Parts: sequence; C-alpha cells; structure tokens
Amino acid sequence: MFLKTLLKQNTKLIDAAISYWQQGEIYPDSYVIDVEQTEANARLLVATANRYQIKLYLMSKQFGRNPELCRRLLACGFQGMVAVDFKEARQLYRHAIPVAHVGHLVQPPSAMVASIVRQRPEVITVFSLEKAREVSQAAHHQHHIQPLMLKVFQPGDLLYAGQEAGFALENLPATIAAINEMPAVRLVGITHFPCMLYDPLSRQTLPTANMHTLLAARDILLTQGISLEQINAPSATSCTTLPQLAQLGVTHSEPGHALTGTIPANQHGNQPEQISMLYLSEISHHVADSSYFFGGGYYRRGHLQNALVWHGNRFSQSVVSPMEDSSIDYCLRLAGKFPIGSPTIMSFRTQIFVTRSDVVLIDGIQSGKPRLLGCYDSLGNQLR
Repeated sequence: MFLKTLLKQNTKLIDAAISYWQQGEIYPDSYVIDVEQTEANARLLVATANRYQIKLYLMSKQFGRNPELCRRLLACGFQGMVAVDFKEARQLYRHAIPVAHVGHLVQPPSAMVASIVRQRPEVITVFSLEKAREVSQAAHHQHHIQPLMLKVFQPGDLLYAGQEAGFALENLPATIAAINEMPAVRLVGITHFPCMLYDPLSRQTLPTANMHTLLAARDILLTQGISLEQINAPSATSCTTLPQLAQLGVTHSEPGHALTGTIPANQHGNQPEQISMLYLSEISHHVADSSYFFGGGYYRRGHLQNALVWHGNRFSQSVVSPMEDSSIDYCLRLAGKFPIGSPTIMSFRTQIFVTRSDVVLIDGIQSGKPRLLGCYDSLGNQLR
C-alpha cells in the first residue's frame, strides 16, 4: 500500500534496515521504525494541533505499545497517552508511562477498575451505567472524583464488528441524570469512532456519520447543563484533518498511523507526515515458480500488495499473494523465484499489537548516523 511512498519519502530507512539485516541485527518478520522521522512527524502533528487549539492523545497500538517510542513521542508535546484496551493500559503502567484516556475502544474489566482509577487518568470512557457505577464506587473509596466520557451512537452510524457499544442519543438525558446521581464521577465529554475516514474517490479524509452523531450528542449534553471539556473525535487524525476537526468544534483527537506516515491519504506520498516504518522479512524457500518469505506480521486490512527483494546488489519488485482467511501467515507467497536468504522489504498499513512481529527502533537515520536502539516484541517487551 505504501511501498511507492516509502521509495519517495524515506529510502534512508530502507538502506538502514538492509544494513542492520546484513549485520545479523534484524531478523525476518520485523517492523523497522525510523525514530528520528517518527519524532519529526509527532512534532508536526503537535504544532498543527496547537495552531488549531486541539489537544492530542498519543496512540501506541499501531507501533506495538513500544515504551521507548512512547517516551520519546510524549516528549514532543502530546497531552498524554490513550490506551485502546486494558492490556495496553497495563503495559504502559508497567513502564511508568501515564495514561490520560482509557476505556475506548475497550472497557476496563471490573477487576481492574480500581487500579486504573488509582492511576488518575484524565478521563475514562464508559459504555454503560453499570461501568460508570463501578468507576464511581472505586473513585469514592479512593476519595477521588473521576472525570468520565460517554461513547455515543445512533442508528445509521458506522460501527465495526466487535465495536458496537455506547449510549444511544435518545437515552442521553436519562443517562446524564443517572450519572449526576453518582457520588464520585463527573461527566466531562463524549466520544465516538470512527469520526473521520479516507475516501479513495475524492482522495480526501472526510467526516463520517459518526461525527454528526458526536456533534448531536454535544448539543444534547449542553442543553442538559453539562459543561463539556472534551469532544473527542478519533480516527485518521493527521495534519490535514486537524483543521477540519477544529472547524467542527472538536477539542481532542488521537493520532496513531500519522506518527509513522501510514495514513491512507499518504499512499500517494503527498502528506506532511513522512513514512517512517517498513516491514522486513527474508526469502525462506521456493515452491514451483514462487518464493515464500517468513510471515508473522500480516494484517488482513493492510492492503499489502508489493514487495522489494534485495539480491545481487539490486532490488526486484514482486507481487505478494493475498492470504486466505483460513490460513495462518507462517509464510507468504511472492511471485517469482528469488535467492533463499534474500531480504524483502514491504510497507503497508498495520496494527503491530495484533501480530507476532519484532519491532526494531533505529535512531539517527535522517541525520546520517543510524544507531540501533533496541528490539522488542509486538507488545512492547524488550527482546535484546
């Protein structure tokens, strides 16, 4: 999906990845991240958000909840971290990385509510009154008032399978009244997902029906006397969408893919954020006229189509066969026969935290002094 953009924007990353692979420092099935360029993307996002008075929570699941990268990116000026699920929150807490927003897209389980409240997040998103009561009870025992955000929806919204949740707009007045009776929580905001999506026909990232629902919820809460501190509109947050978000009255958003330049809008290589991540593997074996490379990092929504194979001091481009839903990506098939052991470079949309891949951080690529910072698993645990 992003191979042409990678070649256009960041050939230095390719060179560094091949060099460290040749030294035996990078294994197949590795996502290699250019830390310097990722930091540059982060600073650009923060500067743009500041210009439009939007606060940004940093999302880490796309790059494997990597604690070292989280620390470096937080230093670029983000409002804080967002944990997309409770296991991400647990991993970030383990590395003493504060989480500002937790509960969306996955609720904290009952057994973790008290420990999460103890961490004092800026906001917890709830999908139900039952979860709001759990938060209130935990906060009450800790002599704390916990800010809450509501996830909202209405019929006709775009809800991904497994992410159906929240408070229906028609029930918001009753919901607000119930939460106002809880002793240790304070309702401060609303959220939804996805609020922006890329349209390939117009080549623009545009508001979804969910955005209109979010704004309708805002109006309901304001009429109910709620002083809103957050109108949080995640999905496809980037330098080009931030002006739109500001115009709509959004106060917070949560960039993820923009940090590595892997937003759909950048598949043509014309976005301010530059590609700073690639996937490296290696030819494992042949069957008939096809080559197979080591898998583990395949993401079914990633639009992986092409690969570059380094052999004989040159690159050859080939087509990657799509994976069937019934298969595990132990290896992936590549058109043509290439020498066994040849490194293979790809760039596509991913969610590293759902893969089995290694994550390799390299600093100093853009300044001409590459330095390997570390190797991690797909959940942010250091390997070597």
